[in-house]
Formats: sequence, C-alpha cells, structure tokens
Amino acid sequence: MQNEVVSREEWLKARRALLAKEKEATKLRDSVNAARLALPWVKVDKDYVFETPEGRKSLADLFDGRSQLLIYHFMLGPDWDAGCTGCSFLSDHVDGALPHLNHHDVTWVAVSRAPLDKIAAYKQRMGWKFPWVSSFGSDFNFDYHVSFSPEDLAKDKVFYNFTPMQPADANDELPGLSAFYRNDKGEVFHTYSSYARGPEELIGTLMILDRAPKGRNEDSTMNFVRRHDEYEEAAKAPSCCH
Repeated sequence: MQNEVVSREEWLKARRALLAKEKEATKLRDSVNAARLALPWVKVDKDYVFETPEGRKSLADLFDGRSQLLIYHFMLGPDWDAGCTGCSFLSDHVDGALPHLNHHDVTWVAVSRAPLDKIAAYKQRMGWKFPWVSSFGSDFNFDYHVSFSPEDLAKDKVFYNFTPMQPADANDELPGLSAFYRNDKGEVFHTYSSYARGPEELIGTLMILDRAPKGRNEDSTMNFVRRHDEYEEAAKAPSCCH
C-alpha cells in the first residue's frame, strides 16, 4: 500500500508537524533517562557464582575492574539447542559497542542458564566476542525474574516485567537487561532492570528500520527476525521474544 503522494510544500508541512512530535519524544526520552538515573539502588548481599571461560567468578568479578556492569539476560536454557532469535538479534549489535562501553567504565556481560560448553558453541556459531557466562546452578536468573522452573510455570501467576502474568504467556526463559554498580569498597548494587520490549532501543537495526519507508514491516513484534546465519532458509518460525 502506497501513502498519499503530495506536493513538496504539502510534504514539508507534514514533515514539520512530525518534527514537533519527534522533538517531544526526544525531550520525553531525556526526562525518562534522568528518572532512570535517579532510581534508588538495592544492595546485592547474595553471593552469586558464575561459570566463565576463566573459571568460577562472583558477580563482583564480572565487573572486570570497572564500576558499572550491564548484564543481558540471554534466553538460552540448559536444554535449549540454540539461543533465542530475538536475543541473538539484539546481541548482533553488541560487539561494535564494546570498546566504547569499556572506555566509559562499563562492562557488558551476557548471562544464560545453559552450561558453558553450550554457550561457547553458540557464541562461536554466531561469531560474537562479548563476554558470556553461565549461571547454571545459581539462583541469579530466578532472582532477577528471567527464568522460571516447572513449579513456577504451574502456578496461577509468574512475576515478569514487574507484573504478575499468566504462565501461559511466559516461558522457562525470558529476556531482560540489568544494571549494577560497584563502589570503592567492593559493594555491589542493583540499579536498574528492564524486560520484554524495554531493551529494544539497543537494537540499532530496528531504529534504522523505523526511518525506512515501510518501517519494521512486521505482522507481530519482530516476527521477521532470523538468526543472522538463517536468512537464506525458508523457515517461517516467529521470534521467541515478544
């Protein structure tokens, strides 16, 4: 379907009206960012242990000498054969940002419950370089409400995105992003988490598509997305992230 075709003068009038809305959105984003930075923090007192290629590490160790840590809760369960399509789509955008994040005192780490060998195999398949560790055997994913046991899914509700939801709408693994701060005394604080479509702005491809004539051109959220090595295949399965 083609949009209405108008004169350059009419287009300019419509574009200026849209520009006013874009400026409103930018100001709102600035306000939201300021409110995010002003959120209170929660001290992390629980000892979490992660399996990494360099051996077992604590949450504090994952900071890698920096004061800020971003953890992407990547959907790859212990019994999964491959990582979530949507999480893979987001993760395709990470490696290029790493030098900039690290220089700005921020460490990025992906965390999944899959064992380390399964993580390593999928990471190699995708060609990624960012740090990725396993929380298998830890409460970490459950405490941050991105993993759900069979017992959880058998209940009336599960807690995800700060809201009780129907287990039928959940999964054993769901996506999210959490932020942490480590002070000079080595104390770690949870500062922020975002779930569902919350981390969407990290996906640069979507931001580019939003400027294209057909936009995202999707029937449902990210249903067009495939793992980057699957686009030649004819599979039509939707993304597992909604």
